[in-house]
Amino acid sequence: MSVSVDTVYQRVLGILNKEQRGYITPQEFNLFANQAQMDLFEQYFYDINQFGRIPGNDTEYSDMLNILNEKINIFETSSSPNRIGNYFILPDNLYRLGSVIYKNETTNSFGVTSTEAIEAERINANEFLYINSSPLTKPQNIRPIFVANSNGIRVYGNSEITEGTDIEIQYIKKPAKVQWKYQNVFGEALYDATYSVDFELHSSEETELVFKILELAGILIKDLSVYQVANSEEQETIQQEKA
Repeated sequence: MSVSVDTVYQRVLGILNKEQRGYITPQEFNLFANQAQMDLFEQYFYDINQFGRIPGNDTEYSDMLNILNEKINIFETSSSPNRIGNYFILPDNLYRLGSVIYKNETTNSFGVTSTEAIEAERINANEFLYINSSPLTKPQNIRPIFVANSNGIRVYGNSEITEGTDIEIQYIKKPAKVQWKYQNVFGEALYDATYSVDFELHSSEETELVFKILELAGILIKDLSVYQVANSEEQETIQQEKA
């Protein structure tokens, strides 16, 4: 499902060299590649918001919301965060936090222990005092809440939950950093598949990645025509998708 970094690199170089428009180094390509990947990745969420406001269609393979969700699903993951001090620490690769799940363990009158996964409700920090002060809204293990900030998250049930194994978070991770690695052989950069890192985007994004990298390359080599052609192709693709 991923996009080969070498395929994109060779296509970009091929287009630039065909018209003798210049050359970008592997280091420059890696910078452009990561910028292009993040631009496309972040656009998914804006597009979902846009297409969520208009009627879809019943065609299995052309409903835009389904297509966008398929592209985002690649980045859905989960983890059991470690606790430091008062906070469960969020992963470094987190892009958007989804559900926080508390695994509530109970023992019935027969001594049988069972675990129920319960989604915690997210609240703002300034709401906690009011929620916690009322017996009707006070958090319980069967109705947990959590607060998130730059330090991490705090989860409350009957009391503040402090065991990392009792908490699982579901989230959207950032794409891995793209790297086109090479070995220098007789003065030539030879692709090194062992240490290279492919694009994590859906395979359908290959052409769009080429266009975006060419736009950035056109700015670098000060060739406005490269930027204009790549931008025109990109806008045409976007119009087709959103028509």
